[in-house]
Amino acid sequence: MKKWRINRPDPVKTAEFMNKCDLKSLTLDVMTSRGFTDFDSLADFFKGEELSDPFLIKDMAIAAEVINKAVDQYDLICIYGDYDCDGVTSTTILYNYLESMGANVMYYIPEREAGYGMNMEAIEMLAEKGVKLIVTVDNGISAVEEAERIAELDMELVITDHHQPPEKLPRARAIVNPHRADCPSSYKDLAGVGVAFKLCAALDGGSYDTVMEQYADICAIGTVADVVPLTGENRTIVKRGLEYLANTEILGLNYLIDKAKLDRNALDSTGIAFRIAPVINASGRFGSPLTAVKTLLSEDPEDAENYVDTLLNLNAQRKQTETEIMTEIVNHINAHPETLDHRVLVLSGKGWHHGVIGIVSSRILEFYGKPNVIISIDNDGNARGSARSVKGFNIFKCFQHCGELLDKFGGHECAGGLSLKAENIEKFTQMVYEYSDPMEKFPSVELIADKLLMPQDINLDNVKGLAAMEPFGAENPVPVFAMLGVRVDKIIPLSQGKHTKIEFSYGSYRGQALIFSLAPEKACFAVGDKLDMLVELGINVFNNRESISIRVIDHRLSGVKQERYFAAKDCYEKLMRGEQLPASFIRKIIPTRQELIGVYKYISAVKNITLDNLFMKISGDSMNYCKLHICVDIFRDKGLIEFRPATMKISYVVPKQKVNLEDSETLVKLNEMLGKAGN
Repeated sequence: MKKWRINRPDPVKTAEFMNKCDLKSLTLDVMTSRGFTDFDSLADFFKGEELSDPFLIKDMAIAAEVINKAVDQYDLICIYGDYDCDGVTSTTILYNYLESMGANVMYYIPEREAGYGMNMEAIEMLAEKGVKLIVTVDNGISAVEEAERIAELDMELVITDHHQPPEKLPRARAIVNPHRADCPSSYKDLAGVGVAFKLCAALDGGSYDTVMEQYADICAIGTVADVVPLTGENRTIVKRGLEYLANTEILGLNYLIDKAKLDRNALDSTGIAFRIAPVINASGRFGSPLTAVKTLLSEDPEDAENYVDTLLNLNAQRKQTETEIMTEIVNHINAHPETLDHRVLVLSGKGWHHGVIGIVSSRILEFYGKPNVIISIDNDGNARGSARSVKGFNIFKCFQHCGELLDKFGGHECAGGLSLKAENIEKFTQMVYEYSDPMEKFPSVELIADKLLMPQDINLDNVKGLAAMEPFGAENPVPVFAMLGVRVDKIIPLSQGKHTKIEFSYGSYRGQALIFSLAPEKACFAVGDKLDMLVELGINVFNNRESISIRVIDHRLSGVKQERYFAAKDCYEKLMRGEQLPASFIRKIIPTRQELIGVYKYISAVKNITLDNLFMKISGDSMNYCKLHICVDIFRDKGLIEFRPATMKISYVVPKQKVNLEDSETLVKLNEMLGKAGN
């Protein structure tokens, strides 16, 4: 179960704004719930921010001068990029622009195995090729030593980047980065491709006309992929880019859009984020990032299609590898359920693909709601890890706490990476536990609803009006709404039972909702039950007829008290970790014989159920999550059920003989704890 937070709009402001603009009431409710409480800020959001003069970014004029001089002298220029989608699109834009200027230009992107950013081996190779000027895109701000070597080799360096600068900046002719402390530009949140886009405008004398027409589609892809805020100038770039993307002249993108079966009339940032960007990223994860660059640059239809097919195959490999790693993790957790009792999960495996562990870490965070570190061990005894966290638990500070064991680490509050010797993983894991487990209050993943949706809110005009907020992305997510007390009238299986559709009543509103990846028999609800749901709203068009679509992103039976659930879950984990708790508390959570019989009868009747669904069905004042989990553990100890902790699935097992529950490992452990607590 995930924690929900339902925000409240300001009805007074909504009414005030409705008198000043033509936005729909539902859209204005969302905006006021997100903090837009004055009309000027609201108007600025929807009007879009004009792209500021590129020369406002520190060193942009110098960078343009240095590059233009190299173009005029026909010096060999190398665009030094990065292997992710932001780096690939940045490289593509700047290379294509310089080539169109008649420059003597090449590009270089290190393979993932070489690591992020500049490296000495590549610099030596570029010098041997006769490169006179290196221009970085989406990297370089931390390349202090590499910059010195570039100077020693009598090459010039221009850095364009968007990552946070270190205290000491590299030696370069120009360092173009909006995050520089001395940069006067007003907008700081550009992706690497946004900085490269502005550099092209600067090379064109400061005008965006040509670069917008030629590169807005590519720039939009890189911007969305890098998950930078879709506000201000980024919002402007992506909005314009989506307009161009539908009729892009880039052969590779055309093939990719068609083969990904995207609707050109409904291209949006979600399509980029989930259908285009992962395919481009796959080249840097499983093949060569150069394939992605060639896909975007190719002017030969046959070559372009072949490159796209290669990318799609690499993306399929990526998905398969993700699945294999997730399967290993699930098997490990089922064999070692104590793994889940900790506040931060540390999971490691041999040969896990470095290009995928970051994605796996994100999936683990989403599924278990816990910060985690996913570590891959190679054959030489070295290990690399990727981490994801939630606001409120700084994973970078956690790494600092474990710094003595790490060869290298970096990151910020919600994401990080590290390297260490495989022999130190066990000790590292214990240090992570020592740092995180004792924290008094620990943050959890929250699903945030913009408002409680009322039946009268659900109409075509209101739902269609939400499109005014697009493009959606970081800091401007797709609106989510809460619907509380929905009555389930009918349950309909879809796609041979892979998905579920429900027909429901919600006050005066009658509608349908889709729940993807949920088989009807695994649902927590039955016809007649009342549900609380978090949903996204959209418009379906069939035979030129529009209807409202409702997609359920999370649901639970009505009446669940989530604060009690999470408090009891935390107490269960403390118990399992062996933390000292008051004797009075331990007495309360040891189930009575009658409570055990009641839980067992329910499980034997339904045969298969998840722990969360069981909790929603039979919890009460005396049966909280902690006690219920203990009941399940007792049954598992005695072989009365099969319990898979990784998925919390409970399966009834027909008993072969009578069992004595009193000597179950769980009860024995609790009674020992009770004795130590001063029974």
